[in-house]
Amino acid sequence: MANSTVETILLGVSQDAGVPQAGCMCKNCVTARDDTNKRQLVVCLGLIDRQVGRSWIIDCTPDFPEQLHILNKYAPECVFSGMLLSHAHVGHYTGLIHLGREAMNTRLLPIYVSDSMIEFLRCNSPWRQLVEEQNIELWKLRPNTTFELSPSLSVLPTLVPHREEYTDTFAFIISGIRRKLFYCPDIDGWDDWEHDLRGFINDVEIALLDGTFFNADELRGRDMAKVKHPLMMDTANRLVGANCDVRFVHLNHTNILFDLDMANRISKIYGVNIGKKGDCWSL
Repeated sequence: MANSTVETILLGVSQDAGVPQAGCMCKNCVTARDDTNKRQLVVCLGLIDRQVGRSWIIDCTPDFPEQLHILNKYAPECVFSGMLLSHAHVGHYTGLIHLGREAMNTRLLPIYVSDSMIEFLRCNSPWRQLVEEQNIELWKLRPNTTFELSPSLSVLPTLVPHREEYTDTFAFIISGIRRKLFYCPDIDGWDDWEHDLRGFINDVEIALLDGTFFNADELRGRDMAKVKHPLMMDTANRLVGANCDVRFVHLNHTNILFDLDMANRISKIYGVNIGKKGDCWSL
């Protein structure tokens, strides 16, 4: 894959709060505290075009400093050139704090977002300070309208239904020279979306899909109906035999498929996989 000019690299796979999650004593979190190799960074995707010498990140997570380092190490010849944000839930934008004058102090770094995300960032502190101090420059993304990051790399934002406390939510189709990748870490449910999932992914070669929960009773003492996500097995059943590299991302810290043996069993039965930090694809 290193011979390709256009690539993507997965920089994390967990739900917004990572693994281990603060204050949690579930099996996954306890194991991750004892073994740093089990630690999971928040879901995030790096985009690279080596020919133009530039790279970008989709979603600015609380793990942004480490994820930017991974991206720069993977493509040291590429200049970090901006970010796309899917929505305003904490795991997808709060890493922006590292762009301010207390940290990187970037200068007009392009941030590609929806209309509602522009309003959210401009009107709420501390994010508005990044705009006023010109650490970032907000670029509006239009749903179902392709825009080019480079001559060989383009992105198509598509709206997906997901809790809209602050903003709407984008998923993204990333197109390179030969292949396409669909990045959808958050959605309320596939039946709530205007597209048929199986038909939709027939047009892409790689799909990184919402795998937050394995079963319906993972959040003890909480109403999971208030944090809607499709169960992984429902998604897997919809996609049996699909001609696409399907990998689950955005796994909650409680998800049993952080256990590699369990993940391998599911993979053999359904033909879908769990994303891993460092997974990369040539486009």
